[in-house]
This record gives sequence, C-alpha cells and structure tokens, in this order.
Amino acid sequence: MKFRINPLASDIIISIYVLITLYLRFKFENDTRISMVNSMVIGACFVVIVWALIKLKVLNPNWFGLFNSKKVKP
Repeated sequence: MKFRINPLASDIIISIYVLITLYLRFKFENDTRISMVNSMVIGACFVVIVWALIKLKVLNPNWFGLFNSKKVKP
C-alpha cells in the first residue's frame, strides 16, 4: 500500500514548500554571497524533490482546480 496524500493537501504542502525554499534560497544567497549559478542548482535540487514525490504518487496535486483534465460526462 502506497502512502498517498489527497489533492487539496498536496496543493497546500507544495505551496508551503515552494515559499519556504524560496525564502531559504534568498536568505542563504544573501548571507553567504554565493553565485547565481549555485543558487539555481540549489533551486533545481528542491524542484527535483517535489517532482520525485509527484512521480511516486505520494503527492497528488490538483493545482487548486485550475487544470481539470478529467471531465465527467453525465
């Protein structure tokens, strides 16, 4: 049995994760004066973590209902 999070909770978790990682990247870049390329690599690593969780079906984003690809026919 796989651990799955429902779509609304996945959207909220991803949104909070993005805000926290952006804050950490800007704070880390400002405090340590690293280059822009290093900051982009760190950002790509954060994105890969979310991508892997979506591919493993742990996170099931609904994108807050913006992209309804499954339409139910009556």
